[in-house]
Amino acid sequence: MSGTSPHPEGPATDPQYAPPPPPPGTPYWPPPPEHAQYAPYPQHPQEAQYAQYAQYPPHWAYPYPPAPPPPTGPFSAPAGSSYAALARNGGQRIRRELGGTALLGAAGVVCMIALFIAAMLLAHVFGIAAADPDGEAVFADPIAEVALGLVSLGLAIPAVLLVVRWIQRRPAGTISSVTGRLRLGWLALCSALALPVLGTQFGLLVWLVPGDGPDGTAAELFAPPALATLLLSLAVVWLLVPFQAAAEEYLFRGWIQQAFGAHLRTPWVGIAVGSVLFALAHGFGQWSGFALLLYSAAWYAWLTLRTGGLEAAIAHHMVNNLLAFTLTALANDLANDETAADAPWQALVLEIVATPLYCLLVVKLAERRKIRTVSS
Repeated sequence: MSGTSPHPEGPATDPQYAPPPPPPGTPYWPPPPEHAQYAPYPQHPQEAQYAQYAQYPPHWAYPYPPAPPPPTGPFSAPAGSSYAALARNGGQRIRRELGGTALLGAAGVVCMIALFIAAMLLAHVFGIAAADPDGEAVFADPIAEVALGLVSLGLAIPAVLLVVRWIQRRPAGTISSVTGRLRLGWLALCSALALPVLGTQFGLLVWLVPGDGPDGTAAELFAPPALATLLLSLAVVWLLVPFQAAAEEYLFRGWIQQAFGAHLRTPWVGIAVGSVLFALAHGFGQWSGFALLLYSAAWYAWLTLRTGGLEAAIAHHMVNNLLAFTLTALANDLANDETAADAPWQALVLEIVATPLYCLLVVKLAERRKIRTVSS
């Protein structure tokens, strides 16, 4: 066999030679090994037989495809993450959480200024009476004033969603729940459960709190406004209050809790900070009102963790505010600027019992319906 190639069919099967490469300019993958050299083929006794291949350089001399661009997101947290850890997606940075918080504050100021300008223009076009510019109210009409306040708070929802997507580079829906969306069916079910609990709580509150009636009852509740005014008030309240309540949950139970959860393994720091800020955001009227807000905010945060989303907290908050505003509209007292921070001690006592009752019932219902509490 001397003088003949052990592989007469050509270099494609000869282990000493690389197979013929593709034509010049064709990308080649995978890259060459580290020991590869830009050298000609080794000498062979039958080199003339393979001369036709000498025109080709080694296969690793061809250009490689360009490196793919770095991914820009959105990035999700690993499977099995709790609600508080959904921002821990590998790209969390303290500067992003601080920058997002600052951006939310700046967006709030800009939105308030824009709404004020738009409200004054609408008042001029439609002939709505405006209040004294030096006063706290923009409109003299309390219904318009309430609508302006509710809209300004509701704008926090798109602001939080945009900051989550652009600053934290994760799906915006992860601020709603571990499933990446707002679970509307679960929200409706929690609202149906909150209605009898809060209805009983408000009924007891009206009965326990002394009013200004002749027998110590809340006589103002039995002095409704004109039918047209009442219907307009209820329409504004029922349309806008759900967005206002949801916006506060997205901000205090969503953004703040997940911003701390992106860097801390314990969720309790975010719960504590969010609860205190929630209470302070309502002002400081009475000690009982501040304690009520702090107490309910802590339960809302705990409930958010146990159910894997904001739906249960939004439901309770929404039904609570709807009942409060409805009673205020029935009393023709929308001009009253009191908030939950001015709640009396009787309201705090009822809150201590009613809110944990609702939260525990929701947790039991979530376990029975197998509501997802961690990401998939």
